Amino acid sequence: MNWMKARLIGCGVLLGTAGVKILSSDDAKKVYTHVTAAVLRGYDYVAKTYTTVRENCLDISEDAKNINDKRYAEKEAQMIEDAKALLEEKEESKKN
Repeated sequence: MNWMKARLIGCGVLLGTAGVKILSSDDAKKVYTHVTAAVLRGYDYVAKTYTTVRENCLDISEDAKNINDKRYAEKEAQMIEDAKALLEEKEESKKN
């Protein structure tokens, strides 16, 4: 049983040492460089897409505010007209 553990530990050390050598090789560095470059390209694409979506959302929000402002102004104008009509009716009823 102890020999089995010793073998496993020895294999682990051997694989770890070989792994470090492989990971620090020139070929591995080239792979890391290419992967990093791909990640940076992806980041740039996502950043541009985010900017476009954000600008569109701001435009939509501004248009929605303008629509609501126009509706509120029309509603207020209608309320004023209704109030004037009511006052005119009261004045006419007082005259009669």
